[in-house]
Amino acid sequence: MRKALRWLLTLTMLIGTVSTASAATAAGPDVAAGTDIKERLLSVPGISLVEEKPYPGYRFFVLEYTQPVDHRRPSKGTFQQRITVLHKDVTRPTVFFTGGYNVSTTPRRSEPTQIVDGNQVSMEYRFFTPSRPDPADWSKLDIWQAASDQHRIHEALKGIYPEKWISTGGSKGGMTATYYERFYPRDMDGVVAYVAPNDVVNDEDSAYDRFFAKVGTEECRARLNGVQREALVRRGVLSERYRALAAENGYTFDTIGSLDRAYEAVVLDYVWGFWQYSTVADCARIPADARNATDDEIWTSVDTISGFSFYTDQGLSPYTPYYYQAGTQLGAPTIRFPHIERKYVRYGYQPPRHFVPRSIPMRFEHRAMRDVDRWVRDNARRMLFVYGENDPWGAEPFRLGRGARDSYVLTAPGMNHGANVAGLVEEERALATARILDWAGVAPDAVAENPAEAKPLAKFDRELDRRDIRREQALHR
Repeated sequence: MRKALRWLLTLTMLIGTVSTASAATAAGPDVAAGTDIKERLLSVPGISLVEEKPYPGYRFFVLEYTQPVDHRRPSKGTFQQRITVLHKDVTRPTVFFTGGYNVSTTPRRSEPTQIVDGNQVSMEYRFFTPSRPDPADWSKLDIWQAASDQHRIHEALKGIYPEKWISTGGSKGGMTATYYERFYPRDMDGVVAYVAPNDVVNDEDSAYDRFFAKVGTEECRARLNGVQREALVRRGVLSERYRALAAENGYTFDTIGSLDRAYEAVVLDYVWGFWQYSTVADCARIPADARNATDDEIWTSVDTISGFSFYTDQGLSPYTPYYYQAGTQLGAPTIRFPHIERKYVRYGYQPPRHFVPRSIPMRFEHRAMRDVDRWVRDNARRMLFVYGENDPWGAEPFRLGRGARDSYVLTAPGMNHGANVAGLVEEERALATARILDWAGVAPDAVAENPAEAKPLAKFDRELDRRDIRREQALHR
């Protein structure tokens, strides 16, 4: 019975893949190679221009692309998906980037794009506004549909950008790049996935508890734990301040259920949020003696790291697609708080269901992450995973098995959720850079002879290469 179900699932995916790919291929542009790049892009059926923004040495376009809501049934409706193109030259390789959330409409260059000195196509993840079908059928928000979005964009643009392609992304974007490779392994010539969580068994999260017991220094952990506990001890007083903040800003709490639930969720995010976005050096800003700290010191520390506005309806709404996916396929970590007495913790880590409006149905699919994890272990080809030593998400990373080829899992010492190739130790940094250059087909002869010579082909640009870590404080759920 299990084999029959697996065969049926595979057949269904193949049918969807064939129909979608055929439609995209048939829509290829028939425009002379010497035509202006804007005309070539707009000649692709389904692509329309939102705006073009100037940037020295590049052309930058914000575009919309017509996608089927359901790639298995393209006739059942479409939506406009926002994409951007940072164009350098059609003779250069192209990096396919997604952050897994909204796409930036400001010219930005991911690290692999700088390394290969190439073009960059960036995709907004489906169901993040404005790339949301109307009406929204939330059952069509899953990792296969999103991978099929990427596949169709690649099929539409590969005629314009015929050189090598590499997919990349960080955090949920790193997950997205990995899932894309799992479902469409012939599209890309390489994958660079940054800080990509891999929650294979949703109900087993002991790896996170082990991480928080050892991360950083004992002194830093004690400071953070002290502030977190004290914020719950002073729940009554600080909740009144929260109530005043909500009244002043018009915040409501219908989705999570109450101000009290939101307050505890913010406080329980505190330690995780610190390590996700900060370093050991930042511990100096954490109150050293929480029990004798003022209410304002406790409030300010928690608000700075976790953000009291996040679990309001207004804070959660932009991230409904994320929490929907966390509660249906991606999984959500749950950690323990041994430094806080049980009497102070009323709800504990609340599941994603509490952060999505009840009008949206959710059901968890346990096999989705297990399938991806198994595939990566057995089939990874030209895949690079980069993690940060002090990033909580690295507690459950992707791992490679005997079937993997030319693939690597590397960890940047002391780095957080912003870990990158540049933060690796020298030997691993050179290795990673050399492999990316090789996958993109632009490795200089000197690098081919000696990987230690590998360096980014494009100079660092202070504005273009600004890579701010996303500050969605609670998105580890």
